[in-house]
Amino acid sequence: MSGPYPIRGAVVLPEAELVWRFSRSSGPGGQHVNTSDSQVELRFDLAATKALPPVWKERALERLASRLVGGVLSVRSSEHRSQWRNREAAAVRLAALLAEATAPPPKPRRATRIPRGINERRLREKKARAETKRGRGRAGRDW
Repeated sequence: MSGPYPIRGAVVLPEAELVWRFSRSSGPGGQHVNTSDSQVELRFDLAATKALPPVWKERALERLASRLVGGVLSVRSSEHRSQWRNREAAAVRLAALLAEATAPPPKPRRATRIPRGINERRLREKKARAETKRGRGRAGRDW
């Protein structure tokens, strides 16, 4: 693999904590697909990892709760014919999932008022546009 796969900042996916499983992939590939284990399943024990800071780990466990089975996050890849490319795809996908799950929550939105001048200008332009369209009526047509 071309790892290491960064999650965010200096934190990377620890190669020692990744569990790989290979199986036969369905789909195109002819006779080759019947003999090679090109589908990849990558598992990462999120609940037991020491690679993530505690705050990130807690955040990821909460956000990925629906995807976890016994605290283990699993990602599959079978879109490529080669096992090597499927390994790469699965590792990148896992790193992206963890990056998104460990990201800090967005800042709360501060409610702001639209300035009166902007609102008045919008209404003036709306009236002018309506007047232009009204002028396109039946007047002047010989039917």
